[in-house]
Order: sequence, then C-alpha cells, then structure tokens
Amino acid sequence: MAYVALSEAEKTYILHGVEDDFRCDGRSRRDYRPMDLETGLVSNASGSARLRLANTDILVGVKTEIDVPNPLTPEFGKLEFFVDCSANATPEFEGRGGSDLAQELILSLKNAYESPLAFNYRTLCLIPGQQCWKLYIDILILECGGNLHDAVSLAAKAALFNTKLPRVTATMLDAGITDLIISDNPYDCTRIGIETVPLLVTVCKIGDYVLVDPSAEEEVCSTVSMVVSVSMRNGQAFLSGTHLTGGGAMHRDTMRNCLELGLAIGEHLDRLLTKMLNLEQERVGLKRPQIVGFLK
Repeated sequence: MAYVALSEAEKTYILHGVEDDFRCDGRSRRDYRPMDLETGLVSNASGSARLRLANTDILVGVKTEIDVPNPLTPEFGKLEFFVDCSANATPEFEGRGGSDLAQELILSLKNAYESPLAFNYRTLCLIPGQQCWKLYIDILILECGGNLHDAVSLAAKAALFNTKLPRVTATMLDAGITDLIISDNPYDCTRIGIETVPLLVTVCKIGDYVLVDPSAEEEVCSTVSMVVSVSMRNGQAFLSGTHLTGGGAMHRDTMRNCLELGLAIGEHLDRLLTKMLNLEQERVGLKRPQIVGFLK
C-alpha cells in the first residue's frame, strides 16, 4: 500500500468519524467509493478490463495459450497470476519497492482461486491428460489509493468475463496422435463462466469498529485487516478463503463480525458486477456481420 503521512490529530479525526459511522468522505462503514469499469481495452489480449475505485486504478489483461495439464490434475486447465506495481502509482514502487506487495496480491488471488468450487478448471481442459488452456492474468497497478485487494479481484473477474477462447476442434491422425485445429474466426469463440469466480473483500478494523473499502488514509489508521474471499454458488455466498494483513490481532467476536460483513458485501458486489458486465456486453459485445449477397 502507498504510505500516507498523517498527524495524530488527523488519525483521531478519522477514528471519531468511524465511531460515528460518518467517514471523512461521507460514507458509512458499509459503503464503497465510486467505481468505474471498462472492458476490452487491450487489443492484443484475449480479454482485458480496467477498474478505477476512487484513486485506485487497475488494468488487467488475460493471455491464453495451449499447454499440457498437470499430471496430478489431468482434467484441469491452468491459471497463473502476475502483478506489476507501476512506479507511477507511488514513488515507493520504484525499483523493487513494490515486489512485496505484488507477491502478497498474487498469493491472495492464488488462494482464492485454488478450490475447484471457486473456479471451474475443467472448462479449460481440451483433451484430458494431453492439452488444456493456460490463462495468464497480468495485473498492472497504475495508481494506489487504498483497498487494492478488492479492486484487483474485481478487475480480474471482469477481465475473465471479457476473455474469448477460440473454438478448438480435435482430429485423430495416424498412430493415435490428436491434432488440434484452432478457429481463426473472431466470432467463433467461447466464454469463460465466471459465476463462481471469487471476489476479495477487505474488512478493516479501526478502533472497535470494522469497515469495508478503506482509503489510503484509513489503512494507515488500522492495525489489522481481514481479506475475505467470497464465491457465489447457486445464488448463495460461500467463504472460499481468508487471511489477515497487518501486525495487529483480532478478538474472535471481531473475526465473526468481519466474516459476516465480508460475506454480505461480497454477495452484493458480485450481483452488481455481474449486472454491469452484462450491460457492457450488450453495448459493445461481438456482433456477427450481416451476410450480403453471395458472401456466406
């Protein structure tokens, strides 16, 4: 996270605002900041999305390639995350300053996507034990304004929704060798199901209260936060992972409150994100050109 210098008076002001459920920007403890989302921005990627959460700006691109499945999971595809912290986001990211934060975000996403119930890896398998899709999810942090875990997970899910996989057909050659034919028609593609793809919700503890979507200033006032991974299945929110950040500790009652708040907010966020993505798809989705004359 970006370092923000605050005086003791400013920290006290933020703490009193959280206690009164009236934060510095007018939000309550359960409110998110304004959010802008765009998809399909990177032309040379299979899918992309850019999300701006107040001052936090995230760009995600998805690249695809055909690989060999893991022998331990021959019916599963592969997923790999990479996070790059731009030096323009904050001077602290210059050189290798953002490597620790990047590794923390990668580990959080890997743990959230690890379960087959959170992400259906079987949909990426082409030929069990022989060929599968491997997705590279590249995340670029353009600006850091707090709450990176939530913003990164939202942008990654939107980019997966925008990802287009070319249709693949298999033909059997001599000696039992299977040959894959990849369609070069941009309209002949399949989509990735994102219904169960998890979202990360950061529940931040300031004083005796917990809140969501902390700003950079509020993160400085917090000693510990809980990152809750929420996955939707059959219209219900399920916990797919959780971990603590910061050097503080939590009482078990506070942990229970964080989990309940994270699940409720994660379910609400997932519904809003799905609605936004469907509207975006209707507006700028792929449309087959009309066939005219002898062109068929």
